[in-house]
Amino acid sequence: MACLLEASAPKPGNVAPAAHTHFRDTRYDHFLASAAAIGPAFLLSRRRSLGTTIRDACAATARWTSTNTNLGIILLLAPLARAALDAQGGTLRERVVRVLGRTTVRDAAKVYAAIRLTRPGGLGRTDEQDVAGAPTLALRAVMALAADRDGIAREYATDFAVTFELGAPTLDRARRDGLSWDDAIVETYLTLLAGVPDTLVARKLGEAAAADISRRSRNVLAAGGVRSAAGRRRTAALDRALRDDSNARNPGTTADLTAAAIFVVLLEGGWS
Repeated sequence: MACLLEASAPKPGNVAPAAHTHFRDTRYDHFLASAAAIGPAFLLSRRRSLGTTIRDACAATARWTSTNTNLGIILLLAPLARAALDAQGGTLRERVVRVLGRTTVRDAAKVYAAIRLTRPGGLGRTDEQDVAGAPTLALRAVMALAADRDGIAREYATDFAVTFELGAPTLDRARRDGLSWDDAIVETYLTLLAGVPDTLVARKLGEAAAADISRRSRNVLAAGGVRSAAGRRRTAALDRALRDDSNARNPGTTADLTAAAIFVVLLEGGWS
C-alpha cells in the first residue's frame, strides 16, 4: 500500500498516473507491478534475514521490469517491515535500531547482489567496500561509509532519522489536517526535498543542482504548496523544471524516503 500510494501521488519530477509523467523507459504500471512483486518477500521477512528479504524483493521486481523502479524503497522498507514484526516490543524506531544493529556481513553480500542485479543509475565507484566486490563489513557499517553521498545509506547510519523525524511527522500532520493522501504525500515529498538535498540528483549533476532544487521546493512551500492556488501553480512549475529526456533531475531518493514515511504512518495506524 505504501508503494502504491507513493507511486500514485503526483510528485514533481517523478512518474505518476498521468501520461505526461512517464519516463522514456519507465511507466506508472511498472511501479504498480513492482509494488505487487515485493509482497511475497516481505511476508517472509520475519523468518528470513534482512539481506535475504532485500535480495529476494529485488529479484522478484526484476521479473516484471528491466528498470530500477524500487531498489531504494526496498532498502528502506525491509528494515521497517522486520522491525514491525519484532516481538520484543518498544516503539517502531526502537525496533528499527535493533534490526540495524544485528545486520551481518552476509546481509551486506546479499544487498550487494541485489544492487548489482538492479543496476541503479548514478551509483559510481568507491575505494572502500565497493558494491562490485565482496563486503567485509556488516550491512549497517557498509551503509555508514556511503552516508555522506547517499540518502538511503544515511538512514541506515542514523536509525532512519529523516524518516522518523521529518517524513513521517509531516505526513501524519498533513493527514490530520484533512489533506487527501495525494496532497499529503506531495506535501511530505516537498518538505523532504526542501530540507534534505536529493543525493541521486547530487551524484548525477552535482551538489549545486541538488541544492537549487531544494531551494525551489522551499519556495513552493512558502507559497502554500498543495494548500493554496499559488502553491499549486509553483508545484506545477517545479514539476516542469525537473523533467528532461534523461530524467537526470528526478529526485528519486526523495521519492524513496517519501515511501518510507508512508510505510511508517500506515504501520502506526494512519490509514484510519
